[in-house]
Amino acid sequence: MESTVTPETRPGYGQLLRTPHALSFVLPGFFARQPFAMLTMSIVLLLRDTSGSFATAGTVAAVAGVAMALFAPQSGRLADRFGQRAVLLPGVAVHTGSLIALASLALGDAPMWALVVTAVFVGASVPQIGPMVRARWAAALDQPDRRHLMPTAAAFESVTDEFTFVVGPLIATALCTFVHPGAGLGAEAVLTLVGGLLFAARRGTQPTVLGTSDRHARVAHVSALSVAGVRVLAVAFLGIGAVFGGMQVSLTVFAEEVGQPGVNGLLYGVFAGGNMLSGIVVGAVAWKSAPRHRLLVGYTALALTASSLWAVHSVALFAVVGLLVGMCIAPALVTGFTLIESLVPGSARTEAFTWLTGAVALGQAGAVTLSGSLADTHGASAGFLVPMAGTVLALIVLLSLRGSLRPASTGRTVARGVRHRPEVTVD
Repeated sequence: MESTVTPETRPGYGQLLRTPHALSFVLPGFFARQPFAMLTMSIVLLLRDTSGSFATAGTVAAVAGVAMALFAPQSGRLADRFGQRAVLLPGVAVHTGSLIALASLALGDAPMWALVVTAVFVGASVPQIGPMVRARWAAALDQPDRRHLMPTAAAFESVTDEFTFVVGPLIATALCTFVHPGAGLGAEAVLTLVGGLLFAARRGTQPTVLGTSDRHARVAHVSALSVAGVRVLAVAFLGIGAVFGGMQVSLTVFAEEVGQPGVNGLLYGVFAGGNMLSGIVVGAVAWKSAPRHRLLVGYTALALTASSLWAVHSVALFAVVGLLVGMCIAPALVTGFTLIESLVPGSARTEAFTWLTGAVALGQAGAVTLSGSLADTHGASAGFLVPMAGTVLALIVLLSLRGSLRPASTGRTVARGVRHRPEVTVD
């Protein structure tokens, strides 16, 4: 399809940020989403210090990740139905309290079962700020003279997510290493409370909640997961999560094996920096190819580069390979989130976004557990097999079911994915 965007209306980050009231939710949203990027690393480093085992640390972190992946879509669906503020306020309170409890239990040498139970509350209550910000962009740009900025908003949010994954683990590593093993979770609790409350206070920019009498209310209660394309994207994002989790744990072991423990943060920063840099580029380019094709090409590159991590044994070479892996992640993430716009009704997009972010968390949690166990027993190379397996398997699913990622026709109808139900016209 040919673009109808003229030079005067060509989308750009500057034009996007000049959207009325955009900064009022973008800035607090940035700080409030940091906990998601800091959580896994903070748990792993704290429990590695208190228990002496990466396997134990990975297990607790995995429990938190699984809990988040399972509860995040329910949080998104409730936000679509009752409003973001109604879901966010109790979530912020529970998450802050459970973070403090987990840190206290770990430092007090509590039994494993107590750590696991607390980790469930930690993960289940992670505020879904990223999906909520994306939903606010969709509401703010739902006007004829702004709709051309939708892809730019998707790219901007993905770049912001990448940036949090650059600074989040680095901040967590620095705090846990140089301040106190529990400082990472402490800082996360403060960011959650302050950022979450500031974000919730911006009530005027949250999407309109559909009432039960609204003629589209029936659509609001349909799960985004009933759309086949969302399920396929969720699998792809599971593979991306496997890269994040495998890198975080295996890099720590790799740095110890080469006798340079301090290089862990630097190498992860190179990996995450390549991720963020490519995300900025992807968002700035006016693509002519279809998002579905870009996703398949980008994910193939990710699987190929991630499959080489296990064979790297020098710091210099790992910096190069890690940079390439990071540069391949952002195109897949940006394109996946962009596809949601054409696959899912507007009344279910917050839930759809949470399914994808939850898939990343679930893949990350599983990778942390598997990589931690493999690295403990067989070394860092074995731990790096997890990102390879995750991305290759996800790529097979993407290639096999790529037809489900084809956007709706010009009428913009979104199939429910359930038999005997009519298609729903969107917007």
